[in-house]
Parts: sequence; C-alpha cells; structure tokens
Amino acid sequence: MSTLAKATPLTPEPANGTSRRLRTASLAKSRLTNKWATLAALVIAALWTIPTIGLLVSSFRPAQLVRTTGWWTIFENPGFTTQNYTDVLQAGNSQLTMAGSFINSIAITLPATVIPLLLATMAAYAFAWMRFPGRDLLFILVFALQIVPIQMALVPLLRLFAAGELFGYPVIGAFGQAGYAQVWIAHTIFGLPLAIFLLHNFIAEIPNEIIEAARVDGASHGQIFFRIVLPLCAPAIAAYSIFQFLWVWNDLLVALIFADGPVAPITKLLAEITGTRGQDWHLLTAGAFLAIIVPLTVFFALQRYFVRGLMAGSAKG
Repeated sequence: MSTLAKATPLTPEPANGTSRRLRTASLAKSRLTNKWATLAALVIAALWTIPTIGLLVSSFRPAQLVRTTGWWTIFENPGFTTQNYTDVLQAGNSQLTMAGSFINSIAITLPATVIPLLLATMAAYAFAWMRFPGRDLLFILVFALQIVPIQMALVPLLRLFAAGELFGYPVIGAFGQAGYAQVWIAHTIFGLPLAIFLLHNFIAEIPNEIIEAARVDGASHGQIFFRIVLPLCAPAIAAYSIFQFLWVWNDLLVALIFADGPVAPITKLLAEITGTRGQDWHLLTAGAFLAIIVPLTVFFALQRYFVRGLMAGSAKG
C-alpha cells in the first residue's frame, strides 16, 4: 500500500541579502517617521528659516530702521519701503550695471555646470565599467582631491592665467583679458572631484547584466554610455546639476579672483554696492532675494529628480 503525498506549491525564499535590506529599510522608515523625528525636523526647519525671514523683513524696511532696530521689532517700529529694491536695481559702476551682472552670472553658471558634468559623467563611466592599469589608484587620487582647499589652488591658477600659456601653449582667456574662460576653467577644476565621486557611485550600481547584454550585442563603450548609462543616471545628473548650479551662482571667492571688470557676476557687484566700509549693508537684503530668483527656478524645475539623485548609490544591490 502506497501513500501519495499531497503536492504543495513551492515558494522561493528571499535571499538573505534581500531580506536584510528589506528589514533595514523598514527599520529606517519607522525611525524616520515617528513623532520625535517629525518634531526634530520641524525644529530644525524653523531654526534654518528664521534668518531668511529676518532678511526678507529687513529688505522692506527703511535704511534708518535697519541700522537702529532689529527686524524682530517690526511691530514696535513699523515701516515698509521698496526703496532698497529700487536702489539695488539701479546700482552699478562705470563698467557694469546690475542687469549686466545678472547676465554675467548666467553666462558663467551655465557652462560652469555643463562642462564639469559632461567630463565627470564620462570619467565616472570609465572608472566604473572600463578596465585599465591603475584605475583604483587613480580613482582614490581623484577622491582625495576633494579635501584640497580651494584657496590653495587659487594662487597657482592665478599665475597660470597671468602667464597666458602652459608648456609653451597659449591658455584660453588669459587673466589680463576680460573673459569668462578662466572662470569656467576654475569652476570645472573645483567641481570635478565631487562630481566624479557622486556619479561613479550611481553608474556602478547599474546591473551588470544590462552592460553585458549590450556588449554581447556588439555595442561599443560610446554606445553603452550614450544609449544606456546616460538615460539611467538622469536623476543623479539632475541632482548634481542643482548642486553645481547653486555653488557657482552663489560663488564670490572665485569671482573676486578671476571675474573682473565687465564680466563680474551678480555676487561681486552686490558685495561692491555695500560700500567700502559696509555702511550700505542693508542693500544686500534686497539684493539677496533678487539673486535667488534663478536658483529657485532651477531647483523647482528639477526637484522631482533631487531626492532620487541624493539616494543614488546609497545602497548596494
């Protein structure tokens, strides 16, 4: 007499790595969504916003009240005016107006964002999917460049642009000439290490099966890069674009050194209109809000990619 065992469907057990990641994600979600985390986030947001509110209130107060009273006394010492914004819009010098400096900022920021982004994306792909001698050592050196202070590189770059040539070859945009090239080069040099590091982490997470399938089909590195890698890493590219755009747009140090005369950006002109002793600092409150119009527009246009880009390469698998 034989006994027939009832067949039961087999359900595959999740792999240890997958189940561990799910548990970690669930634990992190529970910790970040509890009431104490929410309360802490609200407190941090309030503390972060208070100075901005103070600048906004001060930008609409008369200069005399700004100098003699604090912005938090707005109800005790009322007074509103748009003269600060009028003075900022009419500010300028013999070489440049506020409208011209605004255009200069756009002319500086766009190439200084696109150029390092293109170079960093190609370099990140090479470090992630191309095999060549010394790859790991070179990537470590690139990563280590992030800890080099910008101030240490300003003097060598200044001497390079002042000379106008490198190893006997002319350098585009010599320092003695008014142009944007030296500013683009400086921002590209300073932005490349972090860009390569961030984009490498994302590109390296692309499943190996996708790259191998493209190689089996005869795709070259160029075809893989443009047809597969670039579309997949769009969130990371957008996130870095926001960071680089904000860094270059708000930069003052590089502008003071390399962007002189008629090519000065809006940050440099705003620093000049405060006066030699900073006696007109109240104009900065209005100028700051005029200067953030473009960065806010860029951020809201790309915000749907922002969080996805920040999470790029944050987990394995």
